[in-house]
Amino acid sequence: MPKPLSILQKINHPLFDKYKVTVQVKRDDLLHNIISGNKWRKLKYNLEKLKQGNYQGALTFGGSYSNHIHAFAYACKQANIPCIGVIRGEAHYANNFTLAWARQWGMQCHFVDRKTYRRRFETNFLAELSELYANYFFIPEGGSNTLAIAGVAEILTELDSQTEFDTLLTPVGSGGTLAGLISGDTVANSKQHRILGIAVLKQAEYLVDEIKYLLTPEGKQHNNWQLLTTLHRGGYGKFSSDDVQRIIAFNQQTGITFEPVYSGKMILALLDLLAQGYFKENERLVLLHTGGLQGLGGMIEQGRLNAEDWPELTKAKEKANAKAIDNGLEP
Repeated sequence: MPKPLSILQKINHPLFDKYKVTVQVKRDDLLHNIISGNKWRKLKYNLEKLKQGNYQGALTFGGSYSNHIHAFAYACKQANIPCIGVIRGEAHYANNFTLAWARQWGMQCHFVDRKTYRRRFETNFLAELSELYANYFFIPEGGSNTLAIAGVAEILTELDSQTEFDTLLTPVGSGGTLAGLISGDTVANSKQHRILGIAVLKQAEYLVDEIKYLLTPEGKQHNNWQLLTTLHRGGYGKFSSDDVQRIIAFNQQTGITFEPVYSGKMILALLDLLAQGYFKENERLVLLHTGGLQGLGGMIEQGRLNAEDWPELTKAKEKANAKAIDNGLEP
């Protein structure tokens, strides 16, 4: 069996002892200096198809501080692929923390208003973009397509070689990562694990259908997964000062940086669920760290976080350069 691409790290916390659970973190945030976490997994086979096909370039969708846009731009630069980002927001965002790097790496930003952005799944809108950017390979928001599912599914094969566990937790934005984990669990294991997704946005019930649509035929037979939709802390990108302080305290205690939009909401959900007695005694938990630490730069830039609380920001700035060591994504 090939060596796992990311390490598995046990972490300690007083609540883990109190409720007698074991917790490990799958450190996908360490997969790559820039294309970390679920973005590396999702882009892996999309990039392979791009390189093998006769495409003029690639196009994708995202917000002005999107982790996916940031990772996609760098991956395309490494593969020498022209890329377009259809960005939700106004052109003045072009010089923010995320898009400044994306543009430096060669991304052309196509800004649209929120009303137009909501059409990103409509056939007519995609046809309009196809006329503007002929022979471009389109990747959905968040990178969530069938090619992404295959990349994320490999996490379960790796975990199967690293540990025995009962429950796997992941933050959920577009649903692709959760769909990949569910599909991968059926491939890697004869016995299904429980897989819990923590929705990071409000009114995320619609994602259940999105996830089911993305599942492989085998994944559709998985009956031990759930998307928890009430632990979003107020909505996508929203969090309270208390939420932030709890995440910072957890980071300091474990020595692992979790940010408050995705992975941090998973941590807060874990702590709250433990206090509610949600997990069984002696349950073995694995948390998937999906990366996204570049997002700290934008939140500090906006004044939503204090730089001194996030020493990882300095490292992120050092990493965010075109000379970073690639992790298998060279053309």
